[in-house]
Amino acid sequence: MPRARSLRLAAAAACAGLSCALASPAPAATTPAPRTVTSTGPSASVPSASGPSTPTLPPITQRVDPQLSVGGPRLAQMSVITDLPAGVPAPPAILDQSWVLADMETGEIIAARAPHARLLPASTVKALTASVLIPRITPNTRITVTDADAGADGTRVGLIPGQSYSARNLFQGLLMASGNDAAYALARTAGGAKGMAGTAELINARARELGAHDTHIVDPSGLDAPGQTSSAYDLALIGREAMRNKDFRAYVTTRQVTFPGYAPTPTTSPKPATQASPTSRPSTGRAPTGSTTPTAPRPTAFKVGNHNKLLYNYAGTIGIKNGYTEAAKRTFISAVTRGGRTYLLTEMYGLGVGWRDQAKLYDWAFAHGAKARPIGRLVAPGEQPTPLVASPTSTATTAPTDAGTSAGGTTSEAGAPTTTAAPSTPSAGVHLDLSQVPLGPVGAAAGLLLLGLLGGAAGALRRERRREH
Repeated sequence: MPRARSLRLAAAAACAGLSCALASPAPAATTPAPRTVTSTGPSASVPSASGPSTPTLPPITQRVDPQLSVGGPRLAQMSVITDLPAGVPAPPAILDQSWVLADMETGEIIAARAPHARLLPASTVKALTASVLIPRITPNTRITVTDADAGADGTRVGLIPGQSYSARNLFQGLLMASGNDAAYALARTAGGAKGMAGTAELINARARELGAHDTHIVDPSGLDAPGQTSSAYDLALIGREAMRNKDFRAYVTTRQVTFPGYAPTPTTSPKPATQASPTSRPSTGRAPTGSTTPTAPRPTAFKVGNHNKLLYNYAGTIGIKNGYTEAAKRTFISAVTRGGRTYLLTEMYGLGVGWRDQAKLYDWAFAHGAKARPIGRLVAPGEQPTPLVASPTSTATTAPTDAGTSAGGTTSEAGAPTTTAAPSTPSAGVHLDLSQVPLGPVGAAAGLLLLGLLGGAAGALRRERRREH
């Protein structure tokens, strides 16, 4: 027993002696928790603004592992992200919690803020719904509207129960007037026996194919629903792909159409009590309800205008879809072409009004975008059909929450430092991997001495134990 104790002390002394040659490793940081999808935009209340023209955006508390960030690890940041050479100004500040500005042709993202924050998409969902359904329903297909279709909550184009419309009319109502009634009629038709639920499955399958893994759609119209989310990055993927379809582009660039009202009926036919009465009211996209006398003529058509204000006010606008709910705030997918270049801008949880915020970013893009270095990219359809998976052997980091410093010297708001998670170590046994430790000649010699002493001590201990037994 005294000999065994002395051998243990010798081994401990050898280990202590090695500490002068080997630096003590830093304690391993806690592995980041799996990504949360708790939304800080729609669910958070907006703090009191200092004035009516300066509302305040709520903070973002979501985290994204850079390893799981589709389009590039820098897109995991929850801050304004740029990579600008000297002399190029930062993009103008806008009142959006999340946004992405990308070259629509190349897919290069030149600026963004919290691009993978999962938020409510509102009616921008209709761009994805239309891109899935346009190839499935021919424009001349006749669809008869149900009471449930016509009674959809929110914005309606003014469909009349029991009346049939061409799919072309319904896509106009969907994309120009943001009609939830049109969305329901189309989704019910395309979903077959499953109805709208079947169309939601098609939409989510298409989102996965595009690499839009922040997106889960429950309501094809975009009305808020439990579990429904998207991100500015995903909306950019969706908008870019939708604009490849010529029929889609035709719908979203049209400013006004004549929309069918009541079908002509004999003057002796009584008016159904539940029917709405469309009137000629351009640009609203909504047929007001009201009663008429039995002898008054019922309008057989009315004007529907495009809700995209940028289309009327910013030269070169080619689409595509706006949205709003009280919880989602303002959302938008837009695209502008000038001088042979097309930029795509997506926005979520916007507190600004009108079209001027978009115009400011587009002005900056066309003036400086060619010099901006890409911070990430829009993946191609089919390139990332499954979510990224973190490698267990690689280092994972959590992105800054409010802001960070971009490569190339451009600094946004001051952000929290990143934390590094080291790979887990075996729970049993001792493993010394000297190949991972930078050693000089002295350190290497000390290491060999330690291994020899430990080996000798271990052998002596085994012999001592055999004698004790």
